[in-house]
Amino acid sequence: MQTFQKIKIKDFCEITSSKRIFADEYLSSGVPFYRGKEISEKQRSSSEVSDSIYISREKFEEIKSKYGAPQKGDLLLTSVGTIGNPYLVKENEEFYFKDGNLTWFRNFRGINGQWLYYWLLSPQGKSELNKCTIGSSQKAYTINLLYALQIELPDIPTQTRIASVLSAYDDLIENNEKRIKALGEMAQLLYTEWFVKFKFPGHEKSKLIDSHTEYGPIPEGWEVKRLKEIGKAVTGKTPPTGNLENFDGEILFIKTPDIHGNIFVLKTEQTLSKIGVKTQSLKLLPEKTVFVSCIGTLGVVGITSKPSQTNQQINALMFNDNSDYCFFYFFAKSLKQKLIGLGSNGSTMGNVNKDKFENINILYPNKKTRKLFYKATTNLFDEILTLQKYNQNLSQTRDLLIPQLVTGKRELK
Repeated sequence: MQTFQKIKIKDFCEITSSKRIFADEYLSSGVPFYRGKEISEKQRSSSEVSDSIYISREKFEEIKSKYGAPQKGDLLLTSVGTIGNPYLVKENEEFYFKDGNLTWFRNFRGINGQWLYYWLLSPQGKSELNKCTIGSSQKAYTINLLYALQIELPDIPTQTRIASVLSAYDDLIENNEKRIKALGEMAQLLYTEWFVKFKFPGHEKSKLIDSHTEYGPIPEGWEVKRLKEIGKAVTGKTPPTGNLENFDGEILFIKTPDIHGNIFVLKTEQTLSKIGVKTQSLKLLPEKTVFVSCIGTLGVVGITSKPSQTNQQINALMFNDNSDYCFFYFFAKSLKQKLIGLGSNGSTMGNVNKDKFENINILYPNKKTRKLFYKATTNLFDEILTLQKYNQNLSQTRDLLIPQLVTGKRELK
């Protein structure tokens, strides 16, 4: 029978934050610098964050030598705005983080940091964290309140065993994510060779002709078209929020945060009911539709895993030729800088409306080359989708186990 001791976390670890880094010290390359947004993304997925910022190597080494930097086994917690997302630092990770946005747990003694990570993910942990907040319009944690965090703590051997069981699921998920990344890179490399470097099958016999567009010389038989010529652009919409019957159904309702870290979107924070979908049936996107965020954070690209709808910040393209989705996914990923330029309208938030989106020029290969690319990459995309679904099942199983194990409701044999 497991025994638990009620403790205050202040006696078992150090809780601190980072040294201040100013906005004028941000760089486009160097040592990664994370805010709450990036840590939340990394907590959901071990893939790269969507919009990285950096600080100089010299600044990082200076801070690290004086005050330390996150290392393997340390724990970070998002602490302003979107609060309560924990992240366990992995081996060989090197980064620094924004003060106030994140709280740093380190120097554990008598408590397994990995067990604490899973406890913070449990309903029990979240309930205790709710007692540590200040603010009404924007909630935040303070270090003093977090030091008062109370935990029902099993002995170290039990903590270690629980952490080992749960981390085995995370290890499988991470290995699958590495495979997903490798498959995506294989397809991306093929796209670059064929459609950027023009080293497609039969290119030796193809001559280049002037397109009289921004694409310059292109292979004979290829065209420069507007997006609306190869498919139908669809801008998403939110059903009337005053009618609760429009929501909490089985139809995915995709927003930009749901896309981060995913190629296919399998799960969304909010869903629509059949009633909600019927209010805007023309907005329903079929499976394997490519879509792009076009308001706020521009240029985040995803693919539907099943019929879905999006909110108004996202534009999608429903293709005249369904096999174009593999080719278009990588073209869409290359659009970020163009979208930023199109979306700069003097306001603080970038906005690329449907008209601007559907009039973007695309280099459109001949049908034979497009079909060959689809044949070469469709199995890669299908395997990615299979691995993402497997990871979703692993995550669901792990999440069911977490509250049972950390509270002792289920004992390990």
